[in-house]
Amino acid sequence: MLKRKIVIFFGVFFLFLILILYNKFFNKREIIQTSLVENEINTYSSNVIEDVEYISKDSKGNKYIIKALTGEIDYSDTSIIFLTNVTALIELTDKNNIKIVSDFGKYNVDNFDTIFSKNVKVDYLENRITGEYMDFSINRGTMFITNNVIYTNFDNILYADVVEMNIKTKDTKISMYDTNKKVNIKSKEYDGNN
Repeated sequence: MLKRKIVIFFGVFFLFLILILYNKFFNKREIIQTSLVENEINTYSSNVIEDVEYISKDSKGNKYIIKALTGEIDYSDTSIIFLTNVTALIELTDKNNIKIVSDFGKYNVDNFDTIFSKNVKVDYLENRITGEYMDFSINRGTMFITNNVIYTNFDNILYADVVEMNIKTKDTKISMYDTNKKVNIKSKEYDGNN
């Protein structure tokens, strides 16, 4: 009986030790810091928050700051916050910043993924992308902008269905849903002879 208790004790001890070692060495997350600044409108019966601000930072020092006039916590999934009048800033340590503005947003506080919708504007360097919907993920390092997409820079205006951007490299893919249609490109210096 005593041997059995000793064996069970050591078995549980080693199992606990293995779990600790696994979490310490193999279960690393890239996002290492998150802070929240918010003011609640009504703490006792409402889930609406005013002046929402989330700041997250990854292990490489890149920052993601998202601000909104109001936020409403989803009762069915408390990690989701619905935002209004949204402004986001992606501060990359070795690249230029990306600014995003939209009327509405859906922010996941667990993985920092954000859906921007209605009057979405993305600015970086001398480029602006507008559309009606954008899916942004820090973990994937990508943003997808769709619905009435217009991409403008100093020289051109492009009309497309989808713009996909890698936020780290700024590599951009512009495409149409229908393979029979082509991206419409217009030069800003068009004089009728181009």
